[in-house]
Amino acid sequence: MQAIRGATTVSSNTVEAMREAVTELLDELEKRNQLHPADILSVTFSVTRDLDAIFPAAIARSRPHWDNVAMLDVQQMYVKGSLECCIRFLLHANLPTDVPIYHTYLRRAADLRPDWSLSSQQFTHP
Repeated sequence: MQAIRGATTVSSNTVEAMREAVTELLDELEKRNQLHPADILSVTFSVTRDLDAIFPAAIARSRPHWDNVAMLDVQQMYVKGSLECCIRFLLHANLPTDVPIYHTYLRRAADLRPDWSLSSQQFTHP
């Protein structure tokens, strides 16, 4: 089993903006890790307190083959000055331990882990 982390930000607290950002994030996660939903054991999504238009898990659940993945949405702890409008995930998947993992940090969330962002490391593992 392996764990994969990632995050993104949204432009506004709307269903449309959140759907666009979560879809982009999960598309990139699947592509970079050659991950199939059947390999996913669980996903925990966290959102900052300024996002409440829709649950990220509801967006993920509408994706092909994601309807059987165990998912949980939680609100991220508020820390003054932290990144706003942010959606994060922690995913556990049945993947061999010798397979490289590519964590996915997009948009303004790339600043959270510049060592794992696409702009700093094109498809290489930290």
